[in-house]
Amino acid sequence: MQFSEQRLRRIVSPNVSTAELAHQLTMAGLEVDAIEPMAPAFTGVVVGRVLSTEPHPDADKLRVARVDIGQAEPLQIVCGAANVRADIRVPVATIGAILPGDFRIKAAKLRGVASSGMLCAEQELGMAESSDGLWELAPDAPIGADIRAYLALDDQLITLGLTPNRGDCLSLRGLAREAAAVFGLSSTLALPATIAATGDAKRTMAIDEPAACPRYVGRVIRGLQQVASPAWLVDGLRRYGVRSVSPLVDITQWVMLELGQPMHAFDDQRLQGAVRVRRAHADESLTLLDGQALSLRDATLVIADDSGAIALAGVMGGQRTAVSDATVDVFLEAAHFDPLALAGEARRYGLHTDASHRFERGVDAELPRHAIELASALIVEILGGELGPVVEMLSDRHLPTRQAIVLRRARISRVLGFDIQDTHVEQSLELLGMHVSAADAGWLVTPPSHRFDIGIEVDLIEELARLIGYNNLPVAPAQAAITLTPRSESAQSLRRLKRALVDLGYQEAITFSFTEASVQQAFTPELTPLTLANPLSQELASMRTSLLPGLLMAVRHNLSRQQARVRLFEAGMRFLPEADGLQQEPMLSGVMAGTALPMLWSNTKSSVDFYDLKGNIEHLLSVARVATLQIVAAQRTGFHPGQCAELRDGSRCLGVFGALHPSTLAAFDIDTPVFAFELSQSLFALGDLPRFSPLSRFPQMQRDLALVVPESLRADAIKRCIEASAGDSLQRIDLFDVYRGVGVSEDAYSLAITLTWQHAERTLLDAEVQGSVDAILMALAALSVHLR
Repeated sequence: MQFSEQRLRRIVSPNVSTAELAHQLTMAGLEVDAIEPMAPAFTGVVVGRVLSTEPHPDADKLRVARVDIGQAEPLQIVCGAANVRADIRVPVATIGAILPGDFRIKAAKLRGVASSGMLCAEQELGMAESSDGLWELAPDAPIGADIRAYLALDDQLITLGLTPNRGDCLSLRGLAREAAAVFGLSSTLALPATIAATGDAKRTMAIDEPAACPRYVGRVIRGLQQVASPAWLVDGLRRYGVRSVSPLVDITQWVMLELGQPMHAFDDQRLQGAVRVRRAHADESLTLLDGQALSLRDATLVIADDSGAIALAGVMGGQRTAVSDATVDVFLEAAHFDPLALAGEARRYGLHTDASHRFERGVDAELPRHAIELASALIVEILGGELGPVVEMLSDRHLPTRQAIVLRRARISRVLGFDIQDTHVEQSLELLGMHVSAADAGWLVTPPSHRFDIGIEVDLIEELARLIGYNNLPVAPAQAAITLTPRSESAQSLRRLKRALVDLGYQEAITFSFTEASVQQAFTPELTPLTLANPLSQELASMRTSLLPGLLMAVRHNLSRQQARVRLFEAGMRFLPEADGLQQEPMLSGVMAGTALPMLWSNTKSSVDFYDLKGNIEHLLSVARVATLQIVAAQRTGFHPGQCAELRDGSRCLGVFGALHPSTLAAFDIDTPVFAFELSQSLFALGDLPRFSPLSRFPQMQRDLALVVPESLRADAIKRCIEASAGDSLQRIDLFDVYRGVGVSEDAYSLAITLTWQHAERTLLDAEVQGSVDAILMALAALSVHLR
């Protein structure tokens, strides 16, 4: 929302500088994004009247003009603009003037003819990006007046970045009301006067959907004259950041920007029969003002006449009934729409307009009639015409009503941490237009009709804090009864796990909790994700059932920017649909791609593989002291067969990791191998408590075994068998070689392991260790494992 500081100060003018005004608005929740001058700095430019023009004697495209700037003698100025002619008033840069870009005007001769100044276009004064000719001012512009003073160019244009809950400030009236409250000024904002009808022309109207549109106001005006928009209207729209189009369109835009009520003008002669608010019919079509042809959904709210839809309600009008330079009779309409009825409707058709931006946030239900009156007055002033009566269709029971909210003194003190005097509470809320009455232990407060964002007690407390100023709130220690939640000693904190991943070279990523439904199918085709009713975009329309799609998009982004080594992780929720609702499961996921080691002269350039990822997973489990999980080979959607494993606690799967399938990567436009893991955070609560074990003072004894193992038998089965049969003195089992080839049958492979024994209280004997080895070999023989 852009507005003119000068125009705001005509309504409410606090005694502060522009910077302080911007700061206070920002601190009150209306963030100021930018402050820009209305015009760049320039001096020495005045209003001049062209008295006469003559052809230049030596240049066909130049003319010699005599210009009156209020001095004793007219100036002679050579000009090449196509529209220079007698009796127009234009900006004149006099000798010594300094124009934008530090361009200085000096006396000169152009093709032998003296020129004492320059006639200016808007572009030359920094008021437009391009100009077709001289800037023609109003016929009554005072000759000799400084152009900056005459056009009020010493103005600041302030742009606000309003949050969605403050739709009431999307107008000058709303901003003035808020500024008055912020600076503690009383404000009586006059509403437009009622304009009496001068004719009896009217059009039949009807509301078929009163819940979506409880108020619809219209008026017919006939006999319009075709004139251009006056300079004050064009300039006023410019200060709002809006381009002038035509008088009728400019007037409806002006009313919206001044009052906050979007409205529309139809060419009355193009309407057929009654105008009604209804839902679109199946397969009904509508061509909008911008030429876009829509095939309407049957749930879409439209404005229609007897021939079909003529406007997308609250969004944009249709081309068939649009006003033009030939419009003589106009039908003005203004309506109140329920915000929920229009929420997301414009976005479904790929649209976003000033009207939909306001209606989706909520527009005061009392404004439509006032908007019609203001627009009528402006049309009569500019275009003339005969006013028909204002016709209003109303459904009282569907209009929004504001219920009184109980505000307790004790609650204010508890939330803000300090007490506020009763008179200050009442005065602050009344400045915001609220009705305040005394009640037991506090007040009954009724919000005004334009504040859709106030519905509960804490909303009122927030308003008090805003007006006091967040930076003025006293600092006090928080005091509250706190119940400590017991925390399992065996559970490892998420922060510690994140640090472990960072130590391994990963970086934390934060991706959207919603993605495109088709993307989720790459990993969870068996799940139908929850679809959002009002998504930000089609690509962000479904709640994620896996964190991996978002991380893969981040991998693609990094790889496309020449990052040779990518390791990312994310901790967040995935959302699993259930018959009775939605399960939110906290997950820890990660991806790795590129080289295994950072670039260094002594490091190899080998790429990451499955065992790099498996080692990272085992490190996480060791940090969490989880030793009970089994790593089991698996086949999962999205992962490469033979390079995928699950973490299991009995029959329960708590995580999956491995190489992603090439077809999965191709769906994300990734041509580099990527390895990924997705773990349920619940598995990190399975850790054992650390226990002290005394250090042995006695020597270790080691034996190496080279075992021939059937191809169908996994190494962890060998490990479990050895642990079960080796006795209590076995301390470590280390695998140091895996061999396939000569000397080993094709249906087997060789494992070379080192076994380490150590007793806590004495030195072990060779016979004891050999007995343990014999027991191990006997147990392994039952698994068809033998010494090589």
